[in-house]
Amino acid sequence: MPEKVWPGEYSKTYVHARQDYADIMDGLRNGRIFVTTGDLITGLDLTAKSQGRTAATGETITLTRRNRSDVEIEIRFRPLNGVNANGDRPEVRRVDLIVGQITGPSANLDADTNPTTTVVARFGPRDWRRQGAEYVIRHTLRGVETDLYARVRGTSTDEMEPLADGLESPWEDLWFYSNPVFVHVR
Repeated sequence: MPEKVWPGEYSKTYVHARQDYADIMDGLRNGRIFVTTGDLITGLDLTAKSQGRTAATGETITLTRRNRSDVEIEIRFRPLNGVNANGDRPEVRRVDLIVGQITGPSANLDADTNPTTTVVARFGPRDWRRQGAEYVIRHTLRGVETDLYARVRGTSTDEMEPLADGLESPWEDLWFYSNPVFVHVR
């Protein structure tokens, strides 16, 4: 990393909100955010749709249990149009869709993992299509019958999982992460 990195030059948190202090705070409190490093992306929208209902990042879609339902996940991301603070033009190489069950409070309060969480799909440039300034990915979760969350992450690398930072330049190891969208089945 360069000697001096000003706030927002490398790591950024984006809040889905109007330019209004109260709405920004509401967006932070309700998880309508995504984070990125090195300006890998400048926009990210994650939605879940089923049974005529839609929920976005930080929101919950409630489905009826009358039968197993498919949930359509849509990921929209906007790459940087220009160069980042390091003078690079970063490119997204892969986007991962991560899903886990919502199982309630953990018996182990020191646990920081959910054993049900898994990467259900990995997408590369051949899997997304361009719509204006954004790229769009769609994936269907089949037969959802339990409470779950879905979130996404993306990278400029070929790493299958984020590795601890070593001596490499952080500008060569860029990632983005969304907060989850929740699916509640009643």
